[in-house]
Amino acid sequence: MQRTTYLHDIEQAFKTSKVVAILGPRQCGKTTLARQFFRNHNGLRAQYFDLENPQDLLRLQDPMLALQDFEGLIVIDEIQKVSELFSVLRVLVDQDNKKQRYLVLGSASRDLIRQSSESLAGRIHYIELTPFSYPEASDLDKLWIRGGFPLSYLAEDETASNVWRQNYVRTFLEQDIPNLGIKIPAEKLRRFWMMLAHYHGQLFNATELGNALDISRTTIQKYLDILTGTFMVRQLSPWHENIAKRQVKSQKIYFKDSGIFHTLLNIHTKQDLLVNPKLGASWEGFALESLIRHVQADAYDCYFWATHAQAELDLLIVRGTKRLGFEFKFSKVPNLTKSMKIALEDLKLEKLIVIYPGDVPIKLTEKITCIGLEEFLADSYDFD
Repeated sequence: MQRTTYLHDIEQAFKTSKVVAILGPRQCGKTTLARQFFRNHNGLRAQYFDLENPQDLLRLQDPMLALQDFEGLIVIDEIQKVSELFSVLRVLVDQDNKKQRYLVLGSASRDLIRQSSESLAGRIHYIELTPFSYPEASDLDKLWIRGGFPLSYLAEDETASNVWRQNYVRTFLEQDIPNLGIKIPAEKLRRFWMMLAHYHGQLFNATELGNALDISRTTIQKYLDILTGTFMVRQLSPWHENIAKRQVKSQKIYFKDSGIFHTLLNIHTKQDLLVNPKLGASWEGFALESLIRHVQADAYDCYFWATHAQAELDLLIVRGTKRLGFEFKFSKVPNLTKSMKIALEDLKLEKLIVIYPGDVPIKLTEKITCIGLEEFLADSYDFD
């Protein structure tokens, strides 16, 4: 599958930066995308280093010597395994006579790969690659159940998809986390991850979870930050408005991939999901993540809002001077609620869109409209 949008983004990024970093969870398609890019762009001169390959690690034992004579595109996969490479790249890209472009791939966020921001500040452009989204994966129902990881979504059947996800979770805990230099017993992090699934779409209570696991609140937050930094979890921050109401200050937690979420809850099929009490939370989290990806909203522009008087808004996206509100309702016909009216007025929203599983647009008021998730994702959305 040619992920043409991302290929275009890489091409545009190289017009202003000599180093482009594709970050995203392991097995989301970074390597495939990188190979597609250099096959399409000067592939014969491209050099590829996979730092999970012992031979490539040996080739980069002296990275300055190994890289300085190359020209064209140089791809370095899993760069977080050799953090000192960032300082070498800074020296190489600052040499004007070098006709080099570096495409680096990593399975951790820029916060976990801090060396890149320190060594390559002003020289690197970041692109976050997600697992498949709609309409890349044209079957929305299948995408919801299996998640977007390519080998899970494209598996022959539900059993094969679930086995792949179970293996993914095991490898993530036993290999990927230690490879980032993070020393946490795999079983302890697994217990935390599984318990965190019950906070999906809810306010996060570190003290409550810490008491359940008999570890400190600080350690709980550390574990959460690790799962966030490895693209497993989204921490949605609360928005605070200057109004005379007590507002919620804790963040909300969402699993970024619905398939991984279902695996941790032992949900294997759609039939399992339909009788699970987390059905509504699963769909709402899937819809929220799908929408954020679709409109390409930066994580720092995304919030939720809630007051202690029960008024709330599932998602607030702030872009420039515009504020757009979104509610996610797993309902055949969403109703206009008092909470929607309060959010529209208190937050001074341009409009409020209610996303639901149906396929018929419903206008609730002049500024509040219901739109089916599939219809919303099928069209480009203009914030202007």
